[in-house]
Amino acid sequence: MPSYTVMVATGSQWFAGTDDYIYITLVGTEGCSERTLLDKPFYNDFERGAVDSYDVTVGENLGEMELVKVEKNKYWVHDDWYCKYITVKTPSGDYVEFPCFRWLVDDKEVVLRDGRGTSRLPKDDKTRLEKQHRRKELESRRKTYRWTEWQPGFPMSIDANTHKELPRDIQFDSEKGVDFILNYSKAIENLCVNQFMHMFQSSWNDFADFERIFVRIKNTISEYVMQHWKEDFMFGYQYLNGCNPVMIQKCTKLPEKFPVTHNMVADCLEREMTLEEEIKAGNIYLADYELMEDISPNSTDPCTLQYLAAPICLLYNNSQSKILPLAIQLGQTPGKDNPIFLPSDGQYDWMLAKIWVRSSDFHIHQTVTHLLRTHLVSEVFGVAMFRQLPAVHPAYKLLLPHIRFTIAINTKAREQLICEFGIFDKVRTCVFMSTSLISPNPKPSFMSTSLISPNPSYYSNPKPTFSFDPSFVWDVVCIYYDSDNTVQKDEEIQAFVKDVCSFGMQDLDCCEFPKSLKTREDLTEYLTVIIFTASAHHAAVNFGQYDWCSWIPNAPPTMRKPPPTQKGVVDVKFIIESLPDRGRSCWHLGAVWALSQFQENELFLGMYPDEHFIEKPVKEAMESFRQRLAEVSSAIKIRNEGKKLPYYYFSPDRIPNSVAV
Repeated sequence: MPSYTVMVATGSQWFAGTDDYIYITLVGTEGCSERTLLDKPFYNDFERGAVDSYDVTVGENLGEMELVKVEKNKYWVHDDWYCKYITVKTPSGDYVEFPCFRWLVDDKEVVLRDGRGTSRLPKDDKTRLEKQHRRKELESRRKTYRWTEWQPGFPMSIDANTHKELPRDIQFDSEKGVDFILNYSKAIENLCVNQFMHMFQSSWNDFADFERIFVRIKNTISEYVMQHWKEDFMFGYQYLNGCNPVMIQKCTKLPEKFPVTHNMVADCLEREMTLEEEIKAGNIYLADYELMEDISPNSTDPCTLQYLAAPICLLYNNSQSKILPLAIQLGQTPGKDNPIFLPSDGQYDWMLAKIWVRSSDFHIHQTVTHLLRTHLVSEVFGVAMFRQLPAVHPAYKLLLPHIRFTIAINTKAREQLICEFGIFDKVRTCVFMSTSLISPNPKPSFMSTSLISPNPSYYSNPKPTFSFDPSFVWDVVCIYYDSDNTVQKDEEIQAFVKDVCSFGMQDLDCCEFPKSLKTREDLTEYLTVIIFTASAHHAAVNFGQYDWCSWIPNAPPTMRKPPPTQKGVVDVKFIIESLPDRGRSCWHLGAVWALSQFQENELFLGMYPDEHFIEKPVKEAMESFRQRLAEVSSAIKIRNEGKKLPYYYFSPDRIPNSVAV
């Protein structure tokens, strides 16, 4: 009688093993085996990290292997099991691998497809069994991964109120869950040491007082920021090198709402040119925080009034190629009660004006650049992927590492951080739950994504030396798509793209995502943007938070006095009383520290430990990709040597694969 050898690999993460009963059924083109219990006498099967081998005897040869059905039944109590893959050795000596990489929970079963070859697009399924498996997998996924509207005006999210409600495969694994808790525990520890201060006095006494909480977890960059935050060069430097490098835009014409004249700024111009000539020469930039206009501030604490501003800032690229502020208006409507602050004004007038800009920049960074354009948009891609792409589809295999833990971290955030009366409510003036930033009719500039392309300075700044290389994605696309026509006829990839735009982004007029793809170049760009958003873009705007935002005066999460309406009334006491009080400063410091930490089991760009692809051409493309990333990392390391302010956020060895913190 023919005998098949079945090798079962259990995951190495915590609690991946199981004591439950595991059954297997082999399905081939000529028949299927009996449902067989995989169990060795006096042996502890399916331990964490183990590869166990079993013989399955059948009455007759099954033909070419097509499917493997795996079932888990309760032994004592339900014991989840993570199966990496199953390899079947046929009587003829061939090895057929069935990738799994998923959790089996309760008494449910999973049916795995043969992982050989390149027949993974819908057109390549020839047999009735293959087509049926593909259809049933997607039908089941669409019932599990449902869209819901978290808040009006935001992209759709997964239909789950808590992390525990998520499908097991996208929950945090135990290591990630522990890291998440430990990071926040450490943050709370750091801030609670000083939390008692606010029991005795709400405000700080002077700027030096902020060091009382800062000194415990400062680093090289944050120390430099602390020492130089008052200087104009540091203010301008952050527009290209800070954690929100997307606000600065080239100014081609001064807006009427910002009536800056040449005489106002003549003393700051270095090239013996008028302001108009500097504009024409491309040396003038603008940062407009119009999004903040008409937003109601946080009022969750009735004891402390909080305020917001919608400033406009004019910036100058001087003869030393430094970006310096020229003029600041703290509101969108010019007038006597909305003066234009200048470097020539009093020291404290100018300092407070810059502080207000930095506070507004912090809110835009947190709500739009970080929350919307990385976390929430990546979740849209993830949910649509699970709904529309089966596990054998090459785009699914390519994208899966780049949405790892994304839906889980977003669900945790909605559950604990950005919900009403959540942690962020305790810290910030601009809460995520309120006002026109998430209104049913959002401003186009808020929701418009343009495939998440930041402004050109995000790339042209010489420090990063890295923009995502699409050649790897192109290599993978060309392995599976031999022509543009193949892209157009792939109903699954087209359904995925349509689901993102029409459901995930709610088909909003200001959403610029495509509803279909025509060419292999289109598909490459689309997949590249998803990977870039989940990796490099998120790394640039997230992991620098502590560096640039931990020194409270440089990124105030709240302001306790309204913006000044005239010049000459500001002193140090006024500024200190405007900045966050002791309690909110502690909460803010703890939050930005926790959100800037890498996890113990972090997977960085180019790392694909789960071999979803087993085809040699894809593995070769991956290896080539890793080599290019290593070269970039080396170049960035050399460039950063000896620099007081190194820029390493775009170094591939520091870019996590996914939005997971």
